[in-house]
Order: sequence, then structure tokens, then C-alpha cells
Amino acid sequence: MPAMSDVLLRVGRLNYVWTNTESLLIYIIAHLLKVEKEAAVVVFLTLNTTRARIDLVERLAKLHSTPAADRKAVLSAMARLKKESKMRNKYNHCIYSFDEKGEISSTQLMRLVEDDKEIRYGKIEQMDDREMDLLEKSIAEIVEISKALWAFIHASPRILSL
Repeated sequence: MPAMSDVLLRVGRLNYVWTNTESLLIYIIAHLLKVEKEAAVVVFLTLNTTRARIDLVERLAKLHSTPAADRKAVLSAMARLKKESKMRNKYNHCIYSFDEKGEISSTQLMRLVEDDKEIRYGKIEQMDDREMDLLEKSIAEIVEISKALWAFIHASPRILSL
């Protein structure tokens, strides 16, 4: 079982790379809406969930006025970001369980699952070396998404001038 400090370090890194990557959506919004960065910041901050921001970017990319190459690059990056959002959401919306030594032993999701007969909550997953590896892979993938977004931003002279 990993030490609590190792878990918290990775969760902190996950949040750090996520926030930095999500903030790049400001430039993508500005580009797709053909507005100045200041207006894109207002749009970005008005949408108060990651899901809403990604949905907006995807919808703008799908407009007929969006060049095909831009559409492909943006939709690809958003698909990758949505996939990684599951890991981020897991670690930002869970309860941590501790063992007798005070180390994190598992996570319990704070989500309801309801069917006709019962209500369940809190899928429990062990915090083990496999889970730590998944965290590391997610962090690395978010960094790669960030690099892809930066490459897209740098390839567009209009975005760079914002």
C-alpha cells in the first residue's frame, strides 16, 4: 500500500496539470469564437464546470465555420481530456479510507447509483500500486494533452496574438 504522502503528492500533481491544461481552453474558446482573450475569459469563467467548458469547445469545433483541421485537432484533444476527467473527478469527489497505520487504503466514490429496487453509493476501490500507476499514467496523459493544445495554439497566429 502506498504511503499517504505519495498518494497526496500524485493527487496534487493531477490537479495541477489538470488546472493548467483546462485553462488553455480559454485560448481555444477565443479562437473558435473569434473573440479577444478577455471575452473568452468571461465565457470560460461563466461556465463553472469542466464538463460545460468541454461541451462548449466541442460544439464550437463542430460548427461549419470551423476549418476541418481545427475541428479534428480540437475534438481529438477534447476526447482525450474527457477520458482523463474520470480520474480527476474520482480523486476530487471521493472519500478516502484509512488503514490502522493511518495510510490511505481505498477510495469511495461519492456518487449514487439507483435502479428500481435500491439505491447504492460509493464504489470502493483499493489504493494500491496498480492505482498509483493509473494515477501516474493519467498525469502523463494530461501533460501530453496540454502539449497538443499548446502546439495547436502556436500553429495559429491569431491565437498567439491574443
